[in-house]
Amino acid sequence: MAEISSAYPTSGGLYWWAARLSSKRYAPFASWMTGWFNLIGQFAVTAGINYGIASMIAAVITIGTNGFWVPSAGATVGLHIAMCFTQGVANSLGPKVMSTVNSISTWWQVIAPAVIMITMAAKAPTHQPASFVFTHFNNNTGWSSSAYVVVIGILQAQFTLTGYDSSAHMSEETKNAEISGPVGMVMAVVVSSIMGFCFIISFLFCIQDFETTVNSSTGFPVMQILFDSVGNAGAICLMVMLIIACWQCGFASVTANSRMIYAFSRDGAIPGSKYWHKIDVKRQSPINAVWFSVLIASLLGLPSLGNSTAFSAITSVATIGLYISYGVPIFAKLVNRKQFIRGPLHLGRFSDIIGLISVFWIVLITILFVLPPDYPVDPVNMNYACLAVGAVLLGAGDDIEVGSHEKDSHTTSKANQKKHDSKVEVAQIEKTE
Repeated sequence: MAEISSAYPTSGGLYWWAARLSSKRYAPFASWMTGWFNLIGQFAVTAGINYGIASMIAAVITIGTNGFWVPSAGATVGLHIAMCFTQGVANSLGPKVMSTVNSISTWWQVIAPAVIMITMAAKAPTHQPASFVFTHFNNNTGWSSSAYVVVIGILQAQFTLTGYDSSAHMSEETKNAEISGPVGMVMAVVVSSIMGFCFIISFLFCIQDFETTVNSSTGFPVMQILFDSVGNAGAICLMVMLIIACWQCGFASVTANSRMIYAFSRDGAIPGSKYWHKIDVKRQSPINAVWFSVLIASLLGLPSLGNSTAFSAITSVATIGLYISYGVPIFAKLVNRKQFIRGPLHLGRFSDIIGLISVFWIVLITILFVLPPDYPVDPVNMNYACLAVGAVLLGAGDDIEVGSHEKDSHTTSKANQKKHDSKVEVAQIEKTE
């Protein structure tokens, strides 16, 4: 994706790449499908982040009140909506404020985990042996197959490694986007992988009692580990640091989502497009798109009121939607190699093999993440992510079948012709690093 981004830096990102790299016959279908999978995935990932933050805040309050207040489903959803709202406000204050938040976030995302890891390691009364951390296996899903449990357990890890396209969606607001965009993608993966691995390992070593952690009254095992390791006050302080880091992540997700909405609606691909691609001259941002993103992400939290596994479904939809949208332009590039013109940063002779591995992995996880996580399967714990995937595929096929192929072809052509013209419109937005 970084290689493609270097060649085609545009806020449309994935759906534009899919159209550009596909044959003329399939470009409308590929572009429409990629755009909608990406859009739905971004809505879901924003919702997933903020629902996670809401759960953290609820856990902090539970610990802070010594268990007097235990969060209800309604309270958690209320906190979820509040987080979406605050991120919407921050994204509406203009590029200077956004640039400041992003600059702080860059350092906070590294410093906060480091402080948490060091504090836990130093203060934890005891530490688990390496055999527990690296070899202990626990299965509470009801499935008898350990292999099945392992592969569906990849979901949460895969969910955290999403948002590769965020840099691409900010290309038209970024200096030297052909270089800075793809470098941002690669460095985000490298830093997140290293920090994430160390972060997880530190928590596993500091588990004091496994059963207490899993069945924590806070509803959030991470909070229980912190509480057992550093005590009440220390756990609250460290959780606040973690909450701020996650809020910054949600802020960036809303930013990327709004730019995707802006670009996609600019090409007339979203109902009500004329409202979503407007730029607020005073704030120099697509404010309508920002609040559209906030609204949908907020609504996606509502199913949690009646279904305890709704969060798992949200993460499934986010992961599947985003990864399918990542896979389509990569696959199109492999099939139509001659149409791809390299940018300043590229993979050279390793481009095709890395692309093949990427497509294979995306197909695999797409199949895995629509499978039910618990057994026996019932209407409550069923994984409904397959419905979202089916709806987009059906919509894409129907869109072409009913005769809108010509309209989409015009849209795709218009997107290609206006790649640079669109930057004139977006130039009202101040360039940010």
